[in-house]
Amino acid sequence: MTGLCTGRVAVVTGAGRGLGRAHALAFAAEGAKVVVNDLGVGLDGTGGADGPAQQVVDEIRALGGEAVAHGGDVATADGAASLVATALEAFGRLDTLVNNAGFLRDRMLVNLDEDGWDAVMRVHLKGHFLPLKHAAAHWRAEAKSGRTPEARVVNTSSGAGLLGSVGQGNYSAAKAGIVGLTLVASAEMARYGVQVNAIAPAARTRMTEQTFADTMAAPEDGAFDAMAPENVSPLVVWLGSSAAAGVTGRVFEAEAGRITVMEGWRPGPSADKGARWTPAEAGETALKLLATAEPPQPVYGAR
Repeated sequence: MTGLCTGRVAVVTGAGRGLGRAHALAFAAEGAKVVVNDLGVGLDGTGGADGPAQQVVDEIRALGGEAVAHGGDVATADGAASLVATALEAFGRLDTLVNNAGFLRDRMLVNLDEDGWDAVMRVHLKGHFLPLKHAAAHWRAEAKSGRTPEARVVNTSSGAGLLGSVGQGNYSAAKAGIVGLTLVASAEMARYGVQVNAIAPAARTRMTEQTFADTMAAPEDGAFDAMAPENVSPLVVWLGSSAAAGVTGRVFEAEAGRITVMEGWRPGPSADKGARWTPAEAGETALKLLATAEPPQPVYGAR
């Protein structure tokens, strides 16, 4: 490894398994001290597990790295505040926040109840907002004290948030919200030395193993494991390092050996009457514009 993150302190939420665990190990391998957060819940957010965060900490320490566990709920103000406090108390600083925690409660919209909607919005969107808020407050205070940081935030969106995904209305809405949050935070926090980006990863994790069971199986020995979560982590580590200076407000897809810069909403064909349209005129004009516009990408799972 190159020591890309030597001297930095990284916090990774939802780091007990899957992508989060891969990110935490990758940061440690590049010299970062890591706060490993995980609440230890099941795939649907219920119940509790036996210390997955501490297990990852033990892995990092066994490899010669430094890490501490945090078991708080980052979708609460107290949990998010204690997450930042843990980094400062354990290591004296905070340089990188990776928001990754989440779970699924998939249902078609007509079968999706309010609890399923609220739970997924809470863990993904609120669970991004609160750690970001508390970390940003710390970095703003540092900047105002004359110690402008080289701070980095990497948020976790999804292809579902960019294109939509059948049976995942709650998850798609939350992940789309994370993109909007990323853009606003990037604009607001730039003056304080904070860069904020998002990834839309595809990998084999607890959240995807059922959805992609046929296409995401582990490869034979010696073959490139295209769906390993570890494939996503190098980009996350780079975005979380000082080497990514100047990169902010961007969304990247990361899957297997491929990295793609995603280009969001941009003005397409347009018409201006200079006065109010009638409904019939508006419809006729809209159809003409659509005829020359780029077709949208298909929603995942649509037929």
